[in-house]
Amino acid sequence: MNSKEFKSIFGSVAKENDFLQAFGGWYKESPECISVLELQKSNFGDYYILNIKIFIQGSFDRIYSPTKDLIKSPMGDINENETDKYREIFDFDKPLDDSLRIEKLKELFKNHIVPFTTQTSTRLGIIELETSGQISILSSVKKELDKLMK
Repeated sequence: MNSKEFKSIFGSVAKENDFLQAFGGWYKESPECISVLELQKSNFGDYYILNIKIFIQGSFDRIYSPTKDLIKSPMGDINENETDKYREIFDFDKPLDDSLRIEKLKELFKNHIVPFTTQTSTRLGIIELETSGQISILSSVKKELDKLMK
């Protein structure tokens, strides 16, 4: 499988996990946040970087919708990537059996992407992740989040 074929398979697995496709990425909306998945192609090799971006509704006086600018935005209010454990599935410079790559991709969604985007679908969930040290929040985003929680 090449990287283009992988992107299509990634989209299928994202759809199986209730993500919608738009503008070359995938997103899931909740009343409080939008989660965006974007595969960023590297300029340094045949691999992708998975960008997971969370946009908090109302932060910085903005209401977000799944537009091209949002999907392609370099950063969200909260940002995450694939974990080290799953990085190899995005690297096409290193051989990996196609069936193993797909199996690990499904495992990545089950063990990391879905739990993370579910937890960050609410402001309270984001605060809980930050309080437990699982994520870091920029101070400006933390101030906005605190303001929204009042």
